[in-house]
Formats: sequence, structure tokens, C-alpha cells
Amino acid sequence: MTLLVAQTRAQILASEIEKQIFDREFKPGELIGTIDTLKARTGFARSTVGEAIRLLTDRGLAEIRPGRGGGLYATASGPVVRIRHTLLAVTDSPASVVEAVAVREALEVLIDVDAAEHRTPADVADLKKLLGRLKTAARRSRTEFLLANWDLHERIALISPNQTASALYLSMTRFVRDQAVTATHDDDPQSADDWLQARLEIHQELVAAIIAGDIPRVKKAIENHAGLLTTK
Repeated sequence: MTLLVAQTRAQILASEIEKQIFDREFKPGELIGTIDTLKARTGFARSTVGEAIRLLTDRGLAEIRPGRGGGLYATASGPVVRIRHTLLAVTDSPASVVEAVAVREALEVLIDVDAAEHRTPADVADLKKLLGRLKTAARRSRTEFLLANWDLHERIALISPNQTASALYLSMTRFVRDQAVTATHDDDPQSADDWLQARLEIHQELVAAIIAGDIPRVKKAIENHAGLLTTK
């Protein structure tokens, strides 16, 4: 079975602006807009525009400049932008999503161990908050759980000081997320509740291990994670 994960309005808006940046409609250093102008241009609520801006800045596609003449500006192409541009060029390939997941899986140990070694109090606070969102999503639906799950993994990746590995991991994650496809199986013996609970427990242990800075525990959590999950 293939589960289609609907994008939020903020994700849709961010993807539209991202495409404009890739197509060079907004060149590096060029103003994309302010919250007010983007709100007027798109018809989306202020909160939606604000979330789309956060997504774009997290992806390294844009930056916020304060003060007079400030707003959201396109940035120079960094590694995340270049990798994602390459991935988006191969979306017609049936294997592209599977390959992106495989690359992401291969980086999981490096990313998570880095997180355990370099997490700050601010990182810990964010991880606890995102884990709380994951718990809430687990009581609702697979779709909400998967979206919250991706948010958690992206935040973990941002902790790593290895910018190349982090950029590659984030690019693979966002590519898979943007394609909005994750594979599950019709013959999965677990009920929906069991499916969500098992995956929630795996992520609770992973986050706890990262917060504790316990490297062997992190590696064991990753091993369990890989053994249980087909995709994340």
C-alpha cells in the first residue's frame, strides 16, 4: 500500500517559492517579500506565511533581514539547494525516492551520534517539544505522525557540526517528504494503533539517548529504528 501524505499550506507555499528560486525568478540577494506582501500575494493567513518563511530559512534558501528595507531575501545556493535541485531533476525516475531513503539511512548513525555529542540546552528543549508533537500526532493519524516524525529528524540533523553530512541528510529527507510518499505494507500484522505506538517508542528512546549523550544507547536505538521502520 502507498500512503500519500498531504502537505500543509505552509509546505505548499514554501515549495512554490523554492521552485521560483530554483528557476532563478529570485536571484541571490533579491527580495522575495515581507510577511504582509506574501500574505497579500498568496491569500494565506499570516501564520501560514510565517511558517513557510521558517521552512525556507531552515532549508538555506532564504534569509530574513530586519529593519528598514528588510524582509525575506533569496540566498546564494548552498549545498542543500544544489543537492535538492539535482534530486528534483530526477523525480521521473521510479527509483529516486527509494535511493534518497537509502542515502538517508546510511547517514543516520553519523547524524544521531553527532547530535548526542554536540547537543546544547536549546537543542534539547527543541527535541523535547518536537517529541511532544510526535506523541500528540500518534493519537491522531499516520499522516500527522509522519509529518511530525520528519520534523523531529530534521531538527536532529541541524545539531550536527558536519555541514556536508547534515546538508545531504536534510536534502534526502526533504526530497522524500516533498514527494509525499512513504511505503507501508498490506500484510503488516500491526493495527494502526500498534504501528504508531511501536514507532513512537522507538523515537522516544532515540531522543532520550541523544539527550543523555549516551553513544552506545544511541547506536542501539538506531539499530532498533532501522529494524522496525521501512521509511521514516
